Amino acid sequence: MLFSYNMYERLPMASTTKVMTALLAIENGNPEDEVTCSENAFGVPGTSIYLALGETLTLEEMLLGLMLASGNDAAVAISEHIGGTTEDFVAMMNERAKQIGATQTHFANPHGLPDDNHYTTAYDLARIAREAMGNAAFRQLVSTQHASIPWEGRDYDRQLNNKNRLLSSYPGATGIKTGYTSRAGRCLVFGASRDGMELVGVVLGCSDWFDEAERLLDACFHTYGMTRVLGLTESAGHIAVEGGKQEWVDMCLMSALSVPLSEGESAQVVLDVPSSIQAPVYPGMHLGTARLVVAGQTYASSEVVASERVDSRRVTLDVRRVMANWPL
Repeated sequence: MLFSYNMYERLPMASTTKVMTALLAIENGNPEDEVTCSENAFGVPGTSIYLALGETLTLEEMLLGLMLASGNDAAVAISEHIGGTTEDFVAMMNERAKQIGATQTHFANPHGLPDDNHYTTAYDLARIAREAMGNAAFRQLVSTQHASIPWEGRDYDRQLNNKNRLLSSYPGATGIKTGYTSRAGRCLVFGASRDGMELVGVVLGCSDWFDEAERLLDACFHTYGMTRVLGLTESAGHIAVEGGKQEWVDMCLMSALSVPLSEGESAQVVLDVPSSIQAPVYPGMHLGTARLVVAGQTYASSEVVASERVDSRRVTLDVRRVMANWPL
């Protein structure tokens, strides 16, 4: 967490709700699935892609209508397709939020229209967005600026333009979702990537949402730089081997350890591995965990594995004994 202000305050989040709606649809659906506008989806208040009753689009097309044009009708149609009913889909949303660690979030609908039981915190919403941005299909969806999808009964397509101004105004912007209701105010989940560091941010009830997002991004990119502390090809040290043909084995990580650091900050790698292991040892054998620690706080971790093979001395001796007593 590079910057925060009131990040644990419970607030309504308007259409930024659709980050979770889209994530669940991508995780549980097929882009080519046919999704039909039911009576429940038809004419939902607020922003809309004006689905006709009974109109059918693919899930991929519905998702474009959901995230670019913020269609509330598309949200309900998607929820019924994935969950069977909107109520069951909302239960899926709340369960997924718990899995992500968004413990102060409760969804009451898939679109974000006002409801006393529909709330989140900036911290929770950032966690949800970070999880979603780990999905390649979601990343592509929220970075799309323009799209066209069919419009039943008309001889032209729906033209969709992403409401996220940052995609065209801020270098390196990656998404993610706008939202507005009179109760929630202007809400924005945003992201950008620069020089190997990717940021995800949230502002809720923020009147100058895009300008504030740009100020926050600029400040964090200026103050912090992504620092690789230990890479995949670098040695993480060595560990003693008992009963092996050599006394030590080198260790390496399964994923690189990197962290944003400001000037004057430093990071250290803490190895949680045993003092010794028993031979034989195989390349890729699990040895423990490496934690990346800054100012006493763990920011990342990686599995530690053996980087080479160490045979057992006992096996070698046993083979020699067998060969010495083998009848000729």
